[in-house]
Amino acid sequence: MPRILSAWPDSVINLSVMLVMVVIISQYNKILGAMAFLVWLLLTAFARVRLKEREKRFKEYAENVIGNFNDMMYYAMTNLPEGITVVDETRRLQWCNSIMQGFSEVNPQQGMDIDEFWEGLLPEEIFSTETSDATPAANEGEYYVKSLRHRKTADNETEEFYRHFLVKYRHLKANLDYSRMVVLFAREITSYEDLKIEYQRSRTAVIYVQIDNYDEVTQGLNEAEKTSLLLSVNEILEDWVKSLSGLMRRVSSDLYIVILERRALERAVAEKFLVLDKVRQLVNKNQLPVTLSMGATVAEKPSNEQSIGELGIKAEAGLQLALGRGGDQVAVNIDNKTQFFGGRAKAVEKNTRVKARVMSHSIRDTMISADEIFIMGHTREDYDALGAAVGVALMAKNLNKPAHIVLSNWLDSVEKIIDMLERDDNYKDLFVSASEVSLSTTIEPLLVVVDTFIPKLVAAPSLLEKIKKIVVIDHHRRSEYTIKNAAITYLEPGSSSTCEMVTELLMYFDEKIKIGKLAATAIYSGIVVDTKNFSIQTGARTFEAAAYLRRSGADPVAVNHLFMSDYETTLSLAKTKAQSEYFEGGLVVSAIENIIPNVQAIAGQAADSLLRVEGVRMTIILFQMKNDMIGISARSTGDLNVQVIMEKFGGGGHQNVAGAQVKNVPIIELKTSVINAARKYIEETDNPKLK
Repeated sequence: MPRILSAWPDSVINLSVMLVMVVIISQYNKILGAMAFLVWLLLTAFARVRLKEREKRFKEYAENVIGNFNDMMYYAMTNLPEGITVVDETRRLQWCNSIMQGFSEVNPQQGMDIDEFWEGLLPEEIFSTETSDATPAANEGEYYVKSLRHRKTADNETEEFYRHFLVKYRHLKANLDYSRMVVLFAREITSYEDLKIEYQRSRTAVIYVQIDNYDEVTQGLNEAEKTSLLLSVNEILEDWVKSLSGLMRRVSSDLYIVILERRALERAVAEKFLVLDKVRQLVNKNQLPVTLSMGATVAEKPSNEQSIGELGIKAEAGLQLALGRGGDQVAVNIDNKTQFFGGRAKAVEKNTRVKARVMSHSIRDTMISADEIFIMGHTREDYDALGAAVGVALMAKNLNKPAHIVLSNWLDSVEKIIDMLERDDNYKDLFVSASEVSLSTTIEPLLVVVDTFIPKLVAAPSLLEKIKKIVVIDHHRRSEYTIKNAAITYLEPGSSSTCEMVTELLMYFDEKIKIGKLAATAIYSGIVVDTKNFSIQTGARTFEAAAYLRRSGADPVAVNHLFMSDYETTLSLAKTKAQSEYFEGGLVVSAIENIIPNVQAIAGQAADSLLRVEGVRMTIILFQMKNDMIGISARSTGDLNVQVIMEKFGGGGHQNVAGAQVKNVPIIELKTSVINAARKYIEETDNPKLK
């Protein structure tokens, strides 16, 4: 044994000190000194014997460990409950232990590509990490791997399942030429991941369900008929909830609350809420179908625990969002992302104008407290946005409040009506551009947004931040992207146009209000355009609004003059229609690939014109707006909801009229995507079982 590991030097020091003490004792007492010396000799002999024995035992221990070290290392490398793999810089397998081999479905061979052994085990970026030449093990880290595996069932069939692994890696220098290698340590965590997945799937989901046209479908029914109809609705809902293993309770005559697990809600999403179609097949004696609206939400991840009460608030907000989009649909919020399903039935026009009267009074009170009023519609204003803005300006002028209509880059087609108004002294300084708006002298400004509720689409988005008090008036179906914290939000998807809504507000705003011929014509033109000359999305209230405007001086001849187009526009319109394509199911698609003047109006006119062809149910026109911007104009006869399709491309609108704008996508590629989305929607609508 090496001397440095021996305990004898320490013993010699101790014995030497003891011997000195024995000599000192002998000087005073010879007998006592002799006895002490005898004891010292015995201790020395005992220490020597013990030392020899310890050296022998240590030698045996060292020989045993060293002799079996390689066997112990091999056992540890091959039998530890952790897979180990060595891969060189060319992604070739150099070695793996038996545990790692058991994790894969492929027998390992030295030199085989790591992806052949286990696809996805080693990410490409692992070897892209820069390491220092002077450091043998410079980089290390960990990542998760999810692998698809196969196994035999009791019926001798093959089923697929996933295994989850936590993989740690460490770079090293293998030999003198410093070829890079990486060692992977894999530990299976499938049971833990399965537990996480099960936890997520079992999270609580809350759904608010409402019969959104309850008053309409029960109107005129006796108690027996009403009870029979509602009983049929209850049976369908109970069967649906039972199939999802959920709990349903009726809160009022038209409102239900459903409690589910997330797995059940996801199953309902996968089925695209077929229950809407089943309920829609129920009709009253006037052949009016029953429609449902739902708001659904699910508890988030554990880091954001929510109470049942908070889930109920979010579900109720989802229900209001679905109702704001016209009803007959579901707004589902999962992981803070909102999805919409349904929306196939037309928004029902309310027979009563009570809400219009209440809103008119509320808007009047809000205007009275303001010292200056700004009005704006969506960017690239059309007749509906401009006419509605003029109507709101009349309200402000009736209260002797300074009013300004903020314009962006309006469509060429509305240029005529803007010129007509600007030439009239009554509308002097009414229009201002978005860049000219100044609030420096305004203490209590009011902003009224018409014909849109989406912040990014307004004429001057900066005003939404500068002006705190905002009123929103719109007829489009609501989406999740809406102006926040508006003092008043007046949305009526059942209305034909925003101009119709503003006309009704004018009726109740002040009995003595004077509209005038020009303003009445401007508002009337908005109704005419959005209803395609009173052919779509019209109801009794639409004609009543039009009659009110006619009595106020609206001139249909002047409106027709506004819609006249020049020769070049007529040629472009004819060319767009000539190169259109027809697809099964009643879909017609065309594209304007070159940038031409007044292209947006041409696209809308082409879509409207093609919709009048027999058998056509939906028309979509794509057009080049700028080098990086493609516009989409979509129309339908009413049985198909083009808003749902346009929302897939970042747009929106109404059931019959919708649009979108897409950046940085070639028009041909976008056309293919639009066609595929539209055809799929038509197929699912015509064949609900294919959903």
